Amino acid sequence: MSSPATNGTATVRPFGMRDKAGYLFGDFGNDFMFTFASSFLMIFYTKVMGVPGAVVGTLFLIARVVDAFADVTVGVVVDKMPAGKGGKYRPVMMKMAPAVVIFSFLMYQTFTVGSPMWVRIVYMYITYIIWGILYSCVNIPYSSMASLISPEPEDRTSLSTFRSVGSTCASLVIGVVAPLIIYETAADGSQIIRGGEGTQIFALVSGIFAVLALACFFACYKLCTERVKPEIHHADGEPAAERKSTLHMIGNALKSRSLWGLILMSVCSAIALIFLMQMVNYIYADYFRNASMIAVTTMGGSLAMLAAAPLVRPLTKKIGHKGISMSGLTLACVVVIILYVLHTDQPLVFTVGYMILFFGVGMSTMVCYAMATDTIDDIEVTQNMREDATVYSVYSFGRKVGQAIAGWLAGNALSWVGYQAGATTVQTAEVRNNIYTLSTLIPAVTLVVGILILVFIYPLNKKRVDSNVAFLKAKRAQAEAAEAVEA
Repeated sequence: MSSPATNGTATVRPFGMRDKAGYLFGDFGNDFMFTFASSFLMIFYTKVMGVPGAVVGTLFLIARVVDAFADVTVGVVVDKMPAGKGGKYRPVMMKMAPAVVIFSFLMYQTFTVGSPMWVRIVYMYITYIIWGILYSCVNIPYSSMASLISPEPEDRTSLSTFRSVGSTCASLVIGVVAPLIIYETAADGSQIIRGGEGTQIFALVSGIFAVLALACFFACYKLCTERVKPEIHHADGEPAAERKSTLHMIGNALKSRSLWGLILMSVCSAIALIFLMQMVNYIYADYFRNASMIAVTTMGGSLAMLAAAPLVRPLTKKIGHKGISMSGLTLACVVVIILYVLHTDQPLVFTVGYMILFFGVGMSTMVCYAMATDTIDDIEVTQNMREDATVYSVYSFGRKVGQAIAGWLAGNALSWVGYQAGATTVQTAEVRNNIYTLSTLIPAVTLVVGILILVFIYPLNKKRVDSNVAFLKAKRAQAEAAEAVEA
């Protein structure tokens, strides 16, 4: 446990389990909305609302691009705001939380199902894009908070790990509970949406998850403490108040090779993971014709990701965050290539492969947010600039681009294979086989590219991260000593 810290002149409690639990709840809340949307929103649009997959894929692409710019805008705005009594980032997160959960619920309403297609599409665009912007207003402050909860690398590793555990727990709840409520078995054994077109089952489930998300955000707000005094350093030496432009802040961040490496790797990882999460419902419901296995598989994948958590801290000390991410993505890549080659018709074989894949992805996911703070530290060392929310939002921009591409690919992949929309439609054998092929091939390719980016572009190995940490500790100790002398 860390020693007591100071924030300004007030002594605050030391970093500990309360902060870890609070940060866990933050991503628990995020993913009650985000994971449910990633896994089931396309199902809702295509099967319940009857919207063609290509239209949905285009929406996902446009909305994620809008979200990406919203991330950067929110990051810059929050960085320019002064810290308040409750901290710099926590109050912003909590103020925006009610709005985002309301729109998360509104996305799954079906009162337009009997309207012309253009009405359904307009409502779909409005609610989904607004939800995405509001999600940025919550997620960017929440994510940036980690650097102010503690300056210690081990504490930040713990926060990254607990955040991933929270996300995985939400995925576990969603993956187990949602399919059991949403699907039912038809007389011929096909898996169909309970209630058919126009059903309110999605509104019920999304409403429950929205309430739980709000409760989680409140827990995060109450349990976490921002104990590090926010400081902004600029490469040109100008005071924060004299900053020339938003583009100047973003441009400085994009001078970093480490940030570019992290962004490009995250794009590839997001494409692989989100695409597979969206397609797994179609694999089991249509290819295997066994929707009950969705819950089993999702639970297995989530438990596999959780199993990676205890390994993160000891492995960080040996091979660093970059080494862990490379190892995890390599394991996931090998497994999905095997599943592609096998083209198995046994759902249990696919489930086992899916679990191993998610164990590998889990290793990478557990450290990705710590890699973001490593990058923020590296930018401060190399450019004498520290704008946590701006840098994190640029990184998040890359993740959103990956999510946009994944959503576009998933929607269009259904059109490419001839998928027929409708809550009770049964797909042909050719369509089912093509769903399996694309669902494994696309993640395999993107994971290979992501690994190559880590090898050749992202420079922050363990040695460099440790060197940056030592440099910044010495720098801050010198600054504190100077302040003490002046006082």
